[in-house]
Amino acid sequence: MEFSVKSGIAEKQRSACIVIGVFEPRRLSAVGEQLDKISEGYLSNLLRRGDLEGKSGQVLLLHHVPNILSERVLLVGCGKERELDERQYKQIITRTINTLNETGSMEAVCFLPELHVKGRDTYWKVRMAVESTHDSLYQFNQLKSKKGETRRPLRKLVFNVPTRRELGIGEKAIEHGLAIANGKKVCRDVANMPPNICNPAYLAEQASELAKQYDSINTKLIGEAEMEKLGMGSYLAVGRGSENESIMSLIEYKGSHDEQAPIVLVGKGLTFDTGGISLKPGAAMDEMKYDMGGAASVLGTMHALAELNLPINVVGVLAGCENMPDGRAYRPGDVLTTMSGQTVEVLNTDAEGRLVLCDALTYVERYNPEAVIDVATLTGACVIALGHHATGLMSTHNPLAHDLLNASEHSGDRAWRLPVWDDYQEQLESPFADMANIGGRPAGSITAACFLSRFTRKYNWAHLDIAGTAWQSGKNKGSTGRPVPLLTQYLIERAETQNNN
Repeated sequence: MEFSVKSGIAEKQRSACIVIGVFEPRRLSAVGEQLDKISEGYLSNLLRRGDLEGKSGQVLLLHHVPNILSERVLLVGCGKERELDERQYKQIITRTINTLNETGSMEAVCFLPELHVKGRDTYWKVRMAVESTHDSLYQFNQLKSKKGETRRPLRKLVFNVPTRRELGIGEKAIEHGLAIANGKKVCRDVANMPPNICNPAYLAEQASELAKQYDSINTKLIGEAEMEKLGMGSYLAVGRGSENESIMSLIEYKGSHDEQAPIVLVGKGLTFDTGGISLKPGAAMDEMKYDMGGAASVLGTMHALAELNLPINVVGVLAGCENMPDGRAYRPGDVLTTMSGQTVEVLNTDAEGRLVLCDALTYVERYNPEAVIDVATLTGACVIALGHHATGLMSTHNPLAHDLLNASEHSGDRAWRLPVWDDYQEQLESPFADMANIGGRPAGSITAACFLSRFTRKYNWAHLDIAGTAWQSGKNKGSTGRPVPLLTQYLIERAETQNNN
């Protein structure tokens, strides 16, 4: 898919299709009014007849409009002009792309970024249009014997911006949008892979491929023998019941000088989670292949980062593991010794992600990081708290939490902060070990974060619980690619801040 920006007059556009907005009630946008004059009232006459009301998501495709150079004109309903917000804008773009792709318009000039979206500038509108386009066209058909391909798919999209001054802004938006869209695709492709293909070794292969692709990246792999030497008893226990070896993949991106402390992203990579001895119910257990959504999002973010060539140092950790019931599997009642030396009483083997992450979080101390962000499909409790709209954000460092929330707002990849007050820590008390691995049903997401916080005292840390946002169920089941946009936006902003200091 090819994107570009230009600043041109609507009537001079010669394309397979030109896209313009229509507001309620039956009112053309400014660009639409220009085309209406040239077409001698053709468009406004159609609207007066009631062919299009202008409600959000309505579309009307016109052929051979009088005096218009383009073959087609696509009128897109945008709702009430004063109420056009970011959510509606992205929905309008999605509807537009789906229509163009179905109608054989292989290229189009789109004037929708000229619409006024509350609180958003040209950069945001163009970037979101790029990301929404890729999201709309995404398909996972690698494993299908017959790939139902579109006969004449959309291949080229030109975004028109109001003035020539904004061309540079638009080009930057396309660059950022494409990198994030490609990162999301990597995340979605890996997460959607079935668990008989995507195991810890597969994650390690993807990390190694990234190092071959970019000179700025080195990859290290840590298998079970080395984990044993490092004392990662908690991580090893979780994978003990699986035929597939646990592998932790380290992706080191160097975009700045050696003295600059890296930001570390740690992704939970449970390539399948049966729950272990505390076996999950059978319904929808197939979706537990998405329990490596955190690792997939870190991999996707590292792709986007390398593509953007940001002047920043980042380490991505894919904590690959598989949780299976077996004669060697760990049990409820076991007491594990973590890499930090702290001990954990296992009350539930289905609270395994935190047992893998705690050793990974101890391991990354050696990088003397500026900040560490772990990303995990950690708790069903987060879905109950926030649904499928917002990622749960928990942090012991207010400035880091603030930066992540800003990035979530800017990227449209929303997060919401939950507390990790010390009051919750007592729920993790154990009579037999330093702590238990669960704290009961109340505040399950928070107590999971409290558990992790005990292994992060040597650096600034934040935790993203993506259990509700990493994938969707039902008819459109599949990975969402979140939170790649949030993480990439955060890194873009950190790179700008560090370079300005």
